[in-house]
Amino acid sequence: MSPATIDKKKLALLKSRGIDRISMGVQSFSVDDLRSLGRPQAEADVDRAIAAIQTMGFPVFNLDLIYGCEGQTPASWMETIERTLSIKPEEVYLYPLYVRELTGLGKTGRTPTVSRRELYLAARDALVGNGYQQHSMRLFRKQSVESQTDYCCQEDGMVGLGPGARSYTRSLHYSSDFAVGQSGVRKIISAFNARSDRLFAEADYGVELGLNEQQRRYVIKSLLRASGISMAQYESLFGSDVLAQFPQLIELLELGFAGTQQNHFRLNALGLSWSDTIGPWLYSPEVSRQMEAFELV
Repeated sequence: MSPATIDKKKLALLKSRGIDRISMGVQSFSVDDLRSLGRPQAEADVDRAIAAIQTMGFPVFNLDLIYGCEGQTPASWMETIERTLSIKPEEVYLYPLYVRELTGLGKTGRTPTVSRRELYLAARDALVGNGYQQHSMRLFRKQSVESQTDYCCQEDGMVGLGPGARSYTRSLHYSSDFAVGQSGVRKIISAFNARSDRLFAEADYGVELGLNEQQRRYVIKSLLRASGISMAQYESLFGSDVLAQFPQLIELLELGFAGTQQNHFRLNALGLSWSDTIGPWLYSPEVSRQMEAFELV
C-alpha cells in the first residue's frame, strides 16, 4: 500500500478477510530525499496511514524504505531510520536505489549517491541493535514476532494477480508484459483490463526453466536468505551435491563471505551485504544474454 491510498474502510475489509500483513511504501521520512526520489507525499497522509494501520492491529506491519538517492546524507538517512524505530513496525525492508532507463527518475539524470553501501551498513547496524533480526540483505524482522512461513518460490510456486505480476511454477516463470515507461505501462494495464476470461487461462509471456535453471534458481534464492542453502534438501530435490555442482560457492568460502554449519551453506553478514552482486554473478550465461538483449519500452 502507499500512504495516500489507505483509509479505514479498506483496512477494515482487509482485516475481515484474514489479511495478516500490511506493507507500506513510505520510502523516506525526509522531504528532501522524497523530492530527490521523485516520490513526494504529504507528511499528514503518512502519519494518518500509519496510525490507521496500527490501530487496526494487523499482526505484521512492514515499512519499505529506499536509500541512496542523489543528495542523501548519512544524517538525513539515519533520521528516517530513527523515525522508523520510533514507529516500531514488525518488519522493515531496506531497498537500495537503482535508476532504470525510461523511468521518470531515469529521465531526470539523477544518479544514486556513491555512499549507498555506507548508508546500508549504518541502517543494518541500527536495526539489528534495536531488536530486529536480519533475514536477507533487505528484510529485517523483530525478534519478538512469531515465526512466519516465508514464501519460497523455488519450492512453493505462486500465482501473481494483476498486470505485470509474476507467477512461478517449478518449471515456468511467467507474467503479463513488462514495461517501465509510462506509455508502455498504460498499454499493459489497458490490455489486461480488456482480457476475456478465456485469455486469463493462458500464459503468453515468460520462460521455461530447464533442470539447470531450476537448480540455479534454488541456489540463488536460498543463498540470499540468512538461513542459506540446506545442502541435504538440495540433494533430496535434485540428487546432487550443491557444492560440487556450483564451485562458485567454494569461492565464496575462500573470500570469507560464507560458511557451513549444520549442513547449511550460509552467507555471513559481509556476504549478505554483497547480495546484489552475488546474485547476478550466479546467473547462467544464457539468462544473462537474454537479459542484455531485452528491449525496454
